[in-house]
Amino acid sequence: MQSGPSAQPEHPDLRSISVVVPVFNEAANVEALFHEIDAVLAPLGPFEALFVDDGSDDGTWQVLNTLAQQASALRPIRHATRCGQSAALRTGIDAADHDLIVTLDGDGQNDPRDIPILLEAVDGCGQPPAAMLVIGHRTGRQDSGIKRLASRVANAVRSRVLRDATPDSGCGLKVFSRGTFLLLPYFDHMHRFLPALIRRAGGQVLSVPISHRPRLGGESKYGILDRLGAGIVDLLGVAWLMRRCPPDYPLIAKQSSTKQAADRS
Repeated sequence: MQSGPSAQPEHPDLRSISVVVPVFNEAANVEALFHEIDAVLAPLGPFEALFVDDGSDDGTWQVLNTLAQQASALRPIRHATRCGQSAALRTGIDAADHDLIVTLDGDGQNDPRDIPILLEAVDGCGQPPAAMLVIGHRTGRQDSGIKRLASRVANAVRSRVLRDATPDSGCGLKVFSRGTFLLLPYFDHMHRFLPALIRRAGGQVLSVPISHRPRLGGESKYGILDRLGAGIVDLLGVAWLMRRCPPDYPLIAKQSSTKQAADRS
């Protein structure tokens, strides 16, 4: 794994944000996407953008490193070989400097202008950020008909089996705590089951309507049949994990109670 140039925030605070963007062969998208993120978040306060190149072979890594020479907020990280989206997300989250994590897809279909909407939802939920996952619910999906149908079926089945009360678990735009994420069991494709895993750990999940755009460039990397096959296996595994959760498990509740006790002492 390689890291590009990075800069530490001069004035870190509780609202500092780490944006984690997994990318694979997105050379046509990463520069424009970073500039959009920068335009939205720079006025709000300190942030960093970790673009995790998951073994691209199209020049994505070169584009990111060139851009990082001029943009101190950009931190490119690279997997030497392709490891998958969940692995790229975990790499970025593990390397992040701030506890408040924002994730979004690297194809440009998530609009960075929706990030403040999710941040406002975190502020308005009345819960500590460590106990929350705020996830986008894509409206007006800009995908093919078959992809939209497959997504609706997958979301309906997943919601019925896991009871995660989330209409769009596959949305890449999410806000959550780094510390909370690192408490969760890790497995390939776990990013599609974050709502269920957060609820299992004692947290709350809030879905917020957001926009959806056509790809900025390039092509989709995921096939419908590949997703379906992996999704069934993963769903059964997560369902088993949920049933095996002991009644005193909630890690987030324990973590919050420990922090509150420390604050009072």
